[in-house]
Amino acid sequence: MSKREDYEARTEQLLAPIIEANRFELVDVEYVKEGSNWYLRAYIDKPGGITIDDCELVSRALSDVLDREDFIPDAYIMEVSSPGLGRPLKKPKDYDRSIGKDVEIRTYQAINHEKEFVGALKSYDKDTVTIIINEEETTFAKSDIALIRLALEL
Repeated sequence: MSKREDYEARTEQLLAPIIEANRFELVDVEYVKEGSNWYLRAYIDKPGGITIDDCELVSRALSDVLDREDFIPDAYIMEVSSPGLGRPLKKPKDYDRSIGKDVEIRTYQAINHEKEFVGALKSYDKDTVTIIINEEETTFAKSDIALIRLALEL
């Protein structure tokens, strides 16, 4: 397990009781470098959406736990936020709640001269994602997908 994956997994464990106590959902945790700064981000959600007060509550509680545990030696900026409407589908629960909804798929390489596809999510497994485009099923290997997220309605 890489340093990044270890930090994310440990942060998820520390967040679990905070999230459960407040009946939130932990959507994702990421530890990423942007420019010269490291960021530890937690994305939370709940039915009806997350408020700034919800983010502040989780941020304060997580900050206290991270200060106590002190397992990340690098300087970093911690953020807690809503995943937003355009969040990527990453975990099985993300796919499960999106079955039947329109998703946007961007591929690394062009497939039939296209790299962007929009269709209703029909099914998925550990290796593939199937969507319905114009009443036809199209299956993508997950390894070919650069991004999959709910399609934004304009």
